[in-house]
Amino acid sequence: MRNRYPGTCRSCGAKVAARAGGLVRDGRRWLTYCAEHTPAPAPPPRGEHPGWHGGELAGFDCETSARDPRTAFLVSAALVDTSGATRTWLVHPGEREIPEEAIAVHGITNERARDEGVPAPQALSEIADILTDHLRAGRGLAIFNAPYDLRVLDGELRRCGIQPLESRLTRAPSPIVDPLVIDRGIDPYRSGPRNLGAMCDHYGVGLVDAHTADGDAAACLSLAREIGARYPDLAGLELAELHERQVAWAADRARDRQTWLDNNRPGHGTVVDGTWPY
Repeated sequence: MRNRYPGTCRSCGAKVAARAGGLVRDGRRWLTYCAEHTPAPAPPPRGEHPGWHGGELAGFDCETSARDPRTAFLVSAALVDTSGATRTWLVHPGEREIPEEAIAVHGITNERARDEGVPAPQALSEIADILTDHLRAGRGLAIFNAPYDLRVLDGELRRCGIQPLESRLTRAPSPIVDPLVIDRGIDPYRSGPRNLGAMCDHYGVGLVDAHTADGDAAACLSLAREIGARYPDLAGLELAELHERQVAWAADRARDRQTWLDNNRPGHGTVVDGTWPY
């Protein structure tokens, strides 16, 4: 992150004007660096500690038709577990059209989805059943930016007259493991993007076949396990407690973002939704 105040570069001793260099946290201290010598942020080293990251996790991802979960429909989905087993779904869009901008991201054309896809009710019923069984067993389900995927899934299930995931469980889907909200919670001051690709680079995780459901699900699963391996206090939490921590982190970030918008962009008209994962 940028230095708000002038200081001296920790590396070369040069004077650093306000907002001309970088700050790096070292324990409870903030160290100032010039732009040339600001070290790239790095996560803590991996450890051998036990925790949820070594358990029976699975990664889930879906590719959709739009950025807005209220209007998006499911195009494909995948579930990948720690044994390497992968389950994928390609969904027939019916009379709906996958927009060109979505096709440009995931590469699934309307022709392919209609030729190879299964009817939406069949795919959605299978997805809901397998995710419900996984969560009821208390196994962690890693989903990157979980509110988006779960809202799309919820909307699609309701449109097809299928019982939504949330109502199948005795409580809200738990334990969800969202690498995005966890990373923001444990390392809130790190600058730079936090999309899946950027976070895989930061934690040293391979991302193969980006923007495919199985590729992103596998990367999300590896990313969740890698974060657990690098933060022993986090890994030592029970999954239910980790879930509640994520609820709090998401609410805190939404509140901070709302405050920033209100202070810096008067009249913006945006209400930041901090509910997680529903």
